[in-house]
Amino acid sequence: MKKFLTLFFCMLWSGLLCSQDLHLSGKVTAATGLPIKNVSISIIGQSRYSVTDSAGMFSIYGLKPGVYEVNFIHIGYQKKVQIAVVATVDVFLTITMEQRQHQLKEVSVRNKRGKIRGQTESMNIEVVGSEFIQRNLGGSLMQTLDRLPGINTIGIGSGQSKPLIRGLGFNRVVVVDKGVKHEGQQWGADHGLEIDQFAAGEVELIKGAASFLYGSDAIGGVIDIKPRAIPGKNTFGGAVDLIGKSNNNLYGTSANLFARKNHFFYDARVTYQNYGDYRVPADQVFVYDYAVNLKDGRLRNTAGRETALHFNTGYIKDRFRTVFYLSNTYSKSGFFANAHGLEPRRVDTEMHDRSSRDIQMPGQEVNHLKLINRTEYSVAQHRLQMELGYQHNFRQEFSQYVNHGYMPPAYPDTLNIPADLEREFDKHVYSVNLRDEFKVGKHLLTAGVNAEYQHNRINGWTFLVPSFNQLTAGAFIYDKYELNDRVLLHAGMRYDYGSVRLFEYQDWFPSEGATGTAGGKLTRANNLKRRFGSVVWSAGINYNPEHFVLKANLGKSFRMPIAKELGANGVNYHYFSYEKGDANLSAEQSYQADLSLGWDAENWSVLITPFYNYFPNYIYLNPTAYHDYFYGAGNQVFQYAQSKVMRYGGEFKLRVDLLKGLSSEFVGEYLYARQLSGDKKGYGLPFSPPVSGMISLSWSPVFGRNLDDTYFAIDYRIAGKQDRIVPPEKKTPGYTVINLQAGTKINLFRQPVMHSLQAQNLLDTKYMNHTSFYRLIELPEAGRNLILSLKIPFH
Repeated sequence: MKKFLTLFFCMLWSGLLCSQDLHLSGKVTAATGLPIKNVSISIIGQSRYSVTDSAGMFSIYGLKPGVYEVNFIHIGYQKKVQIAVVATVDVFLTITMEQRQHQLKEVSVRNKRGKIRGQTESMNIEVVGSEFIQRNLGGSLMQTLDRLPGINTIGIGSGQSKPLIRGLGFNRVVVVDKGVKHEGQQWGADHGLEIDQFAAGEVELIKGAASFLYGSDAIGGVIDIKPRAIPGKNTFGGAVDLIGKSNNNLYGTSANLFARKNHFFYDARVTYQNYGDYRVPADQVFVYDYAVNLKDGRLRNTAGRETALHFNTGYIKDRFRTVFYLSNTYSKSGFFANAHGLEPRRVDTEMHDRSSRDIQMPGQEVNHLKLINRTEYSVAQHRLQMELGYQHNFRQEFSQYVNHGYMPPAYPDTLNIPADLEREFDKHVYSVNLRDEFKVGKHLLTAGVNAEYQHNRINGWTFLVPSFNQLTAGAFIYDKYELNDRVLLHAGMRYDYGSVRLFEYQDWFPSEGATGTAGGKLTRANNLKRRFGSVVWSAGINYNPEHFVLKANLGKSFRMPIAKELGANGVNYHYFSYEKGDANLSAEQSYQADLSLGWDAENWSVLITPFYNYFPNYIYLNPTAYHDYFYGAGNQVFQYAQSKVMRYGGEFKLRVDLLKGLSSEFVGEYLYARQLSGDKKGYGLPFSPPVSGMISLSWSPVFGRNLDDTYFAIDYRIAGKQDRIVPPEKKTPGYTVINLQAGTKINLFRQPVMHSLQAQNLLDTKYMNHTSFYRLIELPEAGRNLILSLKIPFH
């Protein structure tokens, strides 16, 4: 590690001394003074280019003294050419662009930015903006994004979900919010992400290993959620979002207010959603062969409500900016009453069926507080960035007390734990990220360090995962080398260090007669401290002629085992299983090869992105032949183990413009996973999505001045059967689903009011989603759902 850090700082210092080229920067605004985002800037005759950020700022490094013609291009604005004289000092330009009379659709701007990001990164990156989120609003941000190939979700009822990227999820996918890694209790399949999708600006999805930039858990991919754009100077305004859903009778609103004078701004948002039990196209389901009747097809006790508060403020100048983000997200929701606990038949159906909107036990309450500061400073040829973050994730699960094993039949009054508090997790997280981006000749270098400390404590009358402290730190350097105007080479290296300390836990009740207790209390978890370290790397190439796209990337990634994998020892009431960790697990290593091949023409485009992935020591939960009767109520024992795993697959996307305003798209994905060693040799991996595809047809007619951005779309989704499973998973038959979308922007009193209507599962099809949390009990997906959303901005 010392040799690596010495080399790292030597390279950083040499970059500071040698990067003496000049720097051209500036700001692009409209005639109204508002900044323009995603303006493409290029220097005629050179392979230098940039794109403006949300504040209209851009930077081009590595220039020699001279006179340059600079192009400024943005769809909807007149092209502008500016002469820049770069002599002996850095130059700052202020550019004003004039709007055209007829603007193209805003979605085209988003696609341009995604294309530029794809051309400059060797990783498989997809970028979607707030327009995509508005058009595809789901029950959560992850459900909104699962329309994209390679992105799936583990659905948890109608309001919660977890992301899967190419079949990997949980702690193998990093979710970044405003530059800081989001940390909740993401190890559980029933633990959703505490993210307000109305507050998201742009979302960047990285498919495949990205540990060399993001650290340990990015072994499967990254979902990077960007904040909304900073308001322009001398502006005041906001927006009100309204949403309603028919399936679970959801109603909600999100109100935003912002203002900026000169350098200071504020941006506030309040979001509230309330929903009832959601409906499936079935009157009866089977929970482990026990028939459960459903009233009106509704899953009793799946109602919930969510509240989110956001306040952002900061100081913005040309070369310096610092922004503070404060948010608090709270949710209260129920668990499907017949699929939680040790005995699904002990359910008061009469009580639950009185109302579809009440929240009874079993249920959960989650509160996530975040305070993030992002600071950026540009000096000479350097762009210095820093993120500081604090998070407090507080999660409680409630259920009626049910004894099992040696637990007393009646809950003791003397116990200092609420009788309905099944589990509690209280996590505090402190994060720091430091980066420096600078140019040395044709090299664009990024060097940085990251560190994170977690402090997690538990409570409740049951036990699954012990309290723990965790520290991770890493240092990296990433180089983009511009060989010529068509070829870009990439290379990155990183060293990570991590330590986790588990704390001893004893039962609060004696286990008389159990082996090794002598009438005392069983010790579920012992004190344990483990340390992990690894060097990871990535290398790639981009070849970008006029229409052809070729990207290739090789890399190694790393993930240290989490507290649950090391120290679990209890009943998982959501899966009717007994889970045990292994204190001797080694850190996961992953080797991956990615390839992107595409052609982008005027009226059509095609992209194929195959990948190959090999784990020499993949960590998985292995079902054994044993059952625990001491304090597991006879549940089957699942033991964490490691095996060699091979995975390959890819995504496919084809777009064709059929007529003016009429286009068609086909997207598909395929994943094959196989365990090459261990007790489950020959089996696949849990939550592996089946082969699937989607055919869509979109029509964007032009109706007149008061109607803009009108669209109609139909999606036909096809999923194959999934029979490569790991018991106790069950095979899933294939299915087809039809979804409809329509929307328009109505100009009222010079304000655009955006309308969006979706019909999900139009034909009320009964089907099983293999990546659903409730798939284990053969619970079908939600039935027909009409979603109406309105966005009313004001200035």
